[in-house]
Order: sequence, then structure tokens, then C-alpha cells
Amino acid sequence: MTISKILFVEPPKDYWFLMGEYLPPPTGLLVLAAYIEKELPDIEIDILDCQAERKDWKDLETQIASFSPSIVATSGFTCNAYVCARVVEIAKTVNKDIITVVGGQHFSFTAEKSLMDFPEIDYIIRGEGEITLVELIKALRDHKNIGEVSGLSFKHNGKIIHTPSRPLIENLDSLPYPAYHLVEKNIKNYHFSMMAGKNARYLIIEGSRGCTHKCTFCTQWKHWNGVWRTKSAKRIANEMEYASSKFGAQFIWLTDDNFEYKKRGKELWNELRTRKFSKDIMWFFQARTDDIANNEDIVSKMREVGNKWILVGVENNSPGVLNDFKKGVRINDAANAIRILKKNDIFAQGMFVIGSRKDTAESIESLRQFSLELDMDLAIYTILTPYPGTDIYENAVRNGWIEDDNYAHYDMVHAIMPTETLSRRNLQEELYKCYRAFYGSVPKSIKGIFSKNEIKRRAYRHMAGKFVLKNLRDMI
Repeated sequence: MTISKILFVEPPKDYWFLMGEYLPPPTGLLVLAAYIEKELPDIEIDILDCQAERKDWKDLETQIASFSPSIVATSGFTCNAYVCARVVEIAKTVNKDIITVVGGQHFSFTAEKSLMDFPEIDYIIRGEGEITLVELIKALRDHKNIGEVSGLSFKHNGKIIHTPSRPLIENLDSLPYPAYHLVEKNIKNYHFSMMAGKNARYLIIEGSRGCTHKCTFCTQWKHWNGVWRTKSAKRIANEMEYASSKFGAQFIWLTDDNFEYKKRGKELWNELRTRKFSKDIMWFFQARTDDIANNEDIVSKMREVGNKWILVGVENNSPGVLNDFKKGVRINDAANAIRILKKNDIFAQGMFVIGSRKDTAESIESLRQFSLELDMDLAIYTILTPYPGTDIYENAVRNGWIEDDNYAHYDMVHAIMPTETLSRRNLQEELYKCYRAFYGSVPKSIKGIFSKNEIKRRAYRHMAGKFVLKNLRDMI
């Protein structure tokens, strides 16, 4: 079989309205494309970013027909599963001989069901995709047994085949930089208005993969087998410098599941502090409350080299809920973490979760008050969502709790299952009350909108606006 061209597709989709108007680069596809370039330089590669290029489904069909790819590949989270399926459906409509490949966490955890539900999918890459995709291409090209490629799921003679899982890549430094050159025409469009303004170029860098913590609501640690692997501090700094000098990045998301201050914070600070570009960028990442609370000195060092924003996983104020989530943190870690961030002039964004099985109107009210007392800069409230692959999902399926199986609603703002005492409608009402409490106060909004902190001003101009509250109210 001749395999000469591969088209990676970022499909048309809706973004999370809670975080305002933004356009991220398709980092997962860029990482895969770079690896194909490195290992199979004879393959012609194109990336169609429908979001950045404002292409609709008809445009996608036209682009596929024009490029005439041997393979069309895409990936997405659970809430985007249907748009990924539509990509491969369109590819098969253009030419039934096009080989369709999907990957990512959702399809990794739902491989059996997805192959049955979406017959246009030829292959699902489970887990880490780089080596599996290269080996799949080689097997197809050289007419070798596909069943010998680890990490694949596919149909053969009416049966679904799952090959053994693939071992993880040991040295992440061996991976090439993401193939931003393939979307260079779109670089000027990537932005995160609420965080950095619409004119600041926004790029994403992966510093590590996985997490050693085993939170029951999280797909990440299972996807990476409960292992945390990091690129070296020098590699991370080099990649940030490359994004800044080559593509003009001004705002960078270090998209690690967990930053891990102790394991690499000082090394990264040492790498960044002597580089001129670190004074010209802002970067952010997500961190655990206990990690911040236990590493104040390193938090301060990170601020010196451009880390001006941190997303903190507070989750809840109930020891019982935190225990059920297997968070492994203490309640007072949250207050200590926010105090440290404010002391170091780092914008503190907190994430909270309502809708655990024993949640009541009273317990959610308690969480609301707790979140207000923390006095963080930005609060994002979510509803517990049973993502396939999580412990929460397995428990919910086993007990019949899931009442909404429309994956498009698995966005953490739609109630998918009730609690013991609250209906899904009740949960939607409680979510709206959370946002109204934090952003609906006129004095609080005015204070935020006119804050001396530029980031906070932007955030409150978005979050205090009627758009977010109206959307949440309309969902009830």
C-alpha cells in the first residue's frame, strides 16, 4: 500500500465558554507530526487547524479532497468525541480508501465501544501515540501484520482486535520540538484573551507526561500508567526559548498534569534566569495545593522567571470528599497555597468540584463560602464528570448513576449524574449559584475590573460579564 501523505485535522468545535474567547494551538497533533517528520521524512505532512483557519465541515471536505491524503488522523477529549468521529466520516465520504486514525485519552479508554459506534474509524491508537503511529504507517506501507503493532485497536474480519499496550517512552528529551512550522501561518491567531490579551501569541509546551497521584476523577494518570516522566530542565527552557525566539510566543502554557516543584523547580529556575527571553514572556501551569504550600521558596523563584499565573486544584473543602477523590491533601493546604501565591504576586486561579455522590445543597453552600474566604483571584467551579477511564466512571456505571451519555455534555458544566439528594437540575442550579456568588457581587466585580493587576482586570471583565452567567443560567 502506498502511504505518501498524512493529514492531521483539528476539527471545528466549540471551546469552553467559561474561559472566554481563546484559540489554542493543536499541540497534540503538532507533537505527532514532528515525530513523523523525524522518523519518516519521506511522508508529506499537512495540518488543518479548522479553528485557526475558520474552516467549517464543508471546507474540511474540500481540503481533504484537495490534499488527497493516504491517512487522516485526529484526536480529542471526551466532549469532542463526536466531532472527531465526523472528521473520519467525512474522510471516508471523500475517498473510502483513506485510512482513518484517531487517538487521545477518550478513544484510548473507549476503544471497543468507539470502533462499534463509529464504523468509519479504521485504527485507534491507545496511549502514547508517537511510536505506534510510525509503526502503523510502516506496517501498512510494507504490507506487514498490523497485529504486531503494539498499542492499536482495530477491526479485522468483523472482530475487534486490541494489540498489547505499548511501553512508555523513557526519554522525553528524545522527542523533537512540536511542529509549529507546519502551522506557522496560524501562529498569529493563537491567543488566550482572558489570560494574556488577544494580541499576545499563545503557544503550548509539554514539560512532562503523567502523574503519580491517583485522583479518582482524573483520566491523566491512568493514560500514562501512573508514571511521571519529565523532560530535563534544560530541554524545557530550550523549548520555551525556541517558541519565543522563533515564533514570537509571549504567553506559554506549560501543559503538565502536575508541575512538581521539588523534583525540577530549582533546575528550571537556574536554566531560565540567565536567558533574556524569560523577561519577555508570561507562562502558567497547574499545581497541587500541597506542592505550593510545601515549596514557597521555589514558588518565588518561578515568579522571577515569568511564572505569573498558576491554576490550583483546590477541588473541595470536605475531608470526606477529598478522601473519596484520593487527593491526598489537607484542607489548610489551599489557604496556605493562595497566601503564598498572593505574596509572590502570582495570579491564583482555583478549581472547585461540586456534585460528588453525597453532596447536598448545604455542603455546596459550604464550599461556596470556603471559596469566597480563600480570596483567590479567579474561581472556576465544575460539576463532577464521569470521564471514561476514571475510577468515578467505573463506579458510576456499576451503580447506574449516569443519566446523560451524550459525550458533547462531558464538559464539566453539564450535570451528567445526580447525587444522593440532588437531581441533575439541582446541580445545574447550584453551579449557577457558585458563579453568581463569586462574580455576581457588584462591589467585588468593580474591585476586580479596576484592579492594579492587569491579569485580574481582564479576567473580571470577562467573568463578571452577563455572557458567562447567562449561559450558566440558560443551562438550568
